[in-house]
Amino acid sequence: MSRLSSRLLAEAAGTAWIVFVGCGSLILNSALSPGGGAGLAVPVAFGLALAIASYAARGLSGAHFNPAVTIGFAVAQRFRVSHLLPYIAAQILGATAGAALLDIVASGRPGFDLAISDFGANGYAEHSPADFQLQSALVLELTMSLAFVWLNLQLSRRALRQVAPFVNGACLCAIYVIAVPVTNGSINPARSSGPALFVGGWALDQLWLFWAAPIAGGVLAGLLHSRPGVSRKTHAAGLARKTPEHP
Repeated sequence: MSRLSSRLLAEAAGTAWIVFVGCGSLILNSALSPGGGAGLAVPVAFGLALAIASYAARGLSGAHFNPAVTIGFAVAQRFRVSHLLPYIAAQILGATAGAALLDIVASGRPGFDLAISDFGANGYAEHSPADFQLQSALVLELTMSLAFVWLNLQLSRRALRQVAPFVNGACLCAIYVIAVPVTNGSINPARSSGPALFVGGWALDQLWLFWAAPIAGGVLAGLLHSRPGVSRKTHAAGLARKTPEHP
């Protein structure tokens, strides 16, 4: 298996794990709490899933698991542009696989109907868990994606790599504490796409927001992280070092 293939497999597997564990905490907990109140279970599940996947894959793929993170690294010239589309494709395939596995598990509960379940899909207005409107979802997804991707870039420094998975997981957990009531929590276009492909209908109609806002946040984070005084030659030298953060 080629080196790029190994990285893509790690990205797909990690994204599948995050979608299965995180969205599973939304869907499977609803069976115990019909009112939908899973408390902190959902944010903690997403945060722990990210931390575990990051510890497992960081040395191989850089542990992005999120198109917004990958794009942010590319904008900051910390990631090869030629690997951008393969990484995003692997993340989407992984998210779809995670959602498919979750569908198999959830379907084992009598009365489960995918057609009437939100299946952890992201939405706004009548599809927001607490009826938050478009502008609320847009501002939240944009600003939280900006913060999350910027943190990932900051933690990519060699001195911080050992603590990066834990800090990123804790950050995602904190973000989801406030994001779940608004949009079911995204800041990750791949995580949004997996469940939306199974729900269809309204989930696909509103999916544009959960691509546009996180990617815009990722681009802004990449621009903020870039240092104006660094020459192109320095960036090129950095890309030549084949560390996991510069695949």
